[in-house]
Amino acid sequence: MTTQPLPHLKRTLTRELPEAEGQTVKLLGFLHARRDLGGVQFLVLRDRSGIAQAVGAGLDLPLPESSIEVIGKVKAHPKAPGGYEVQVERLRVLTPATEPPPVELPKMEWNVNPETLLDYRVVTVRGLKERAVLRVQAELVAAFRDHLRAEGFTEISTPKIVSAGAEGGANLFPLDYFGQPAYLAQSPQLYKQILVGAFERVFEVAPVYRAEEHATSRHLNEYLSLDVEMGFIESEEDVMDLENRLLAAIMARLKERVRPELTLLGATLPEVPDRIPRITLLEARRLVSEKYGHTVGGKDLDPEAERLLSQHYAETEGSEFVFVTKYPRAARPFYTHPEVNPDGSLNPDLTRGFDLLFRGIEITSGGQRIHEYSMLMDSIAQYRLNPESLAGYTEVFKYGMPPHGGFAIGAERLTAKLLGIANVRYARAFPRDRHRLTP
Repeated sequence: MTTQPLPHLKRTLTRELPEAEGQTVKLLGFLHARRDLGGVQFLVLRDRSGIAQAVGAGLDLPLPESSIEVIGKVKAHPKAPGGYEVQVERLRVLTPATEPPPVELPKMEWNVNPETLLDYRVVTVRGLKERAVLRVQAELVAAFRDHLRAEGFTEISTPKIVSAGAEGGANLFPLDYFGQPAYLAQSPQLYKQILVGAFERVFEVAPVYRAEEHATSRHLNEYLSLDVEMGFIESEEDVMDLENRLLAAIMARLKERVRPELTLLGATLPEVPDRIPRITLLEARRLVSEKYGHTVGGKDLDPEAERLLSQHYAETEGSEFVFVTKYPRAARPFYTHPEVNPDGSLNPDLTRGFDLLFRGIEITSGGQRIHEYSMLMDSIAQYRLNPESLAGYTEVFKYGMPPHGGFAIGAERLTAKLLGIANVRYARAFPRDRHRLTP
């Protein structure tokens, strides 16, 4: 082992070893695993592109997760990761680990106690599968951005400290804003509607905050929201058509860019139909009742009804997606546009709101929004909200807002369902849930 660098060698990534067979290379990374077999040392080096096996004799191996440099010749080896290994000529420890990792990363599995893995997330996030999940999500977000830009959308950034909730209710995190009451934003909804008046088509990628008491495998109190809003629509059908195209583009991008990660995770991406099936909420409730004997209480679909409805469309139409439309007013926020009857009159009981289900769970909520000032003020009154607290939002509707609508996708929930992850917390680098504020 040496402490002296060899600066003339350019770094090679582990994924580049097949092109470097027979050459001397320099690898930089972390000591992922090690073992000593009678004076011959085997080590696995992990870098941003993957892992590689290296072998040498008389090596003084540091603790796992130490940062190291390995210099040696590349040789084909059918049992090595990727089919190649490096015969070590020099090993340099860049930064030694001072104690063994709390979890053995090569042996780490998600079916152990999730709290243990999350308690030590600063280390466990280095795991191969953990990194793969976050890399898939990063590519998903990039595809989201790129497709919307191609369709004429402008990316925006809206406040995360607000004076009132976008959706009302009690699920707000309060804070003291220089002596004034304020809250963490539960949605960029009101701001993205305002900015439709400036750009017509907008989107945002940003965290949102929900002070909900959930402690389940499908909820987070802080998550990454992928928000979209578009103007000059005919109805919510235009919004669903947009999301249909968007999802198709995302899946195509993931197949192209993160195939190794999908293989590592054993994930199968869905085929997105040219037209995702659509069913009204009333029809959906009737279907799960008549076909599966499941009675839905309340004003929405419960988790079991979502699962059964998804099962139905997967079996009958081969679609892992289904839009549920025409939600009742009581199940939608105040800004949701009421349904329009065939004669042009408004239906006071139904809205143009929708949800998108994927593999048995809701991943999107959206719809057409109210765009007429008088209708909006009437709705605020009917929902018994304080119009003064919403004055900064309602003001813009005095100035010719177009018919518009949009939706929001929870990035972690979509990632988890795409990759078959049972607990959504593993789809965020450092999750915040009901009981977790660290690391």
